[in-house]
Amino acid sequence: MSLFISTAYAAEGAAQQPSMIANVGMIIVFVAIFYFLIWRPQSKRAKEHRTLVESLGVGSEVVFAGGLMGRILKLEGDYAVVELSRGNEIKIQRASVVSVLPEGTLNSL
Repeated sequence: MSLFISTAYAAEGAAQQPSMIANVGMIIVFVAIFYFLIWRPQSKRAKEHRTLVESLGVGSEVVFAGGLMGRILKLEGDYAVVELSRGNEIKIQRASVVSVLPEGTLNSL
């Protein structure tokens, strides 16, 4: 059998297995990387968006996820009635608001 396998590879105990502590350590390192690079920043963005949606009020000038801009006329639970232009009102979900514009931005456009 030594024709196909060299004697160094065939000897018992020649290949060392990584210890259990090293394997657990690698898993902990990967979890830490995912936490600091993915989970934590995403939860911070979600918290900021939640506070933005809760701070909406009548008269706020907002930008929606689709890129439309308008002024909030009424708040109805999870929905808001928004005036895009005079006489043009739509109902949107409050969660679709991406940002709040400074007062007077729509008049200056």
